Amino acid sequence: MRERLNVAVRDVQARGYEVVVGRCMDGAGHVSAPAADRASELMSMLTDPTIRAVVPPWGGETAIDLIPLLDWRQLRETEPTWLVGFSDLSTLITPLTLLTGTATVHGNNLMDTPYRVPEGLLSWLDIVTAPSGHRFTQSPPGRHRGTGFDDYAALPDVREYTLDSRGAWIRLDGDGDVEAEGRLIGGCIETLSNLAGTPCLDVSAFTRDQSPEGLLVYVEAAEDDAFTICRNLHGMRLAGFFDHANAVLVGRTNAPDSSSLSQHEAVLDALGRLNVPIIADVECGHVPPHMPIVNGAHGRIVHSAGRSELTQTLD
Repeated sequence: MRERLNVAVRDVQARGYEVVVGRCMDGAGHVSAPAADRASELMSMLTDPTIRAVVPPWGGETAIDLIPLLDWRQLRETEPTWLVGFSDLSTLITPLTLLTGTATVHGNNLMDTPYRVPEGLLSWLDIVTAPSGHRFTQSPPGRHRGTGFDDYAALPDVREYTLDSRGAWIRLDGDGDVEAEGRLIGGCIETLSNLAGTPCLDVSAFTRDQSPEGLLVYVEAAEDDAFTICRNLHGMRLAGFFDHANAVLVGRTNAPDSSSLSQHEAVLDALGRLNVPIIADVECGHVPPHMPIVNGAHGRIVHSAGRSELTQTLD
């Protein structure tokens, strides 16, 4: 898929930016280099004042092996650099925000960058180039990809999402309009659940120091069946990840239902007892298109019969 990477790099360059391609780019296995090499390169990029954003091509698979190798104190003290991605990158971007206070972008990765962004949504490039204090609103386009994926090896230049299904946000916990605010934090369930209960996912300390008004927590399932997602969400709740949530946003998923439990039912089973609004089928997951969400930004969610939107402020 190297040519797709080249297409994405050229698109970023066309926006006027210089692209530095790292050394750890071997695509032969599930990781691009040994953990020590990847950690060293990531630290170098995040602490280099000439680099303004780090955007991995993929979400990865085992980014958790970098957690003990990163110098979190140095990252807390250095000038912030954007880290962008989703899927297994949640393993890094969410702790980076919680442990250092640095905002990160949970959104489309580098390989997705060439796609034309549907009306109502933004690209990660629109966000990382915005000034401090910028406020932006995104709303669902009403269309998403139902099945399948684009073969980047065969179609490296593909730029149009296949959005062949219709769907809107839905409230899982009951009826009525929803308006809620708080700082945004969240990510992929399959990866964050492995950090639950560790200092890397200490939302209580983050809330105390950065967001006494509470949080908007978002989660999304990549591929695990409903029983596994249900167990993982229960574990994250027991570890306190949702303790300060004013509302929970749940990404649209193509992950399989189980024999007697759907993905939506799994969310309600684990999180219904929070007694906060739960909005599902948000474009913050593995189903295209993607709605970038900034960890650490102040968010305001509105959902009613005629209006659904998420406003974020980079303060």
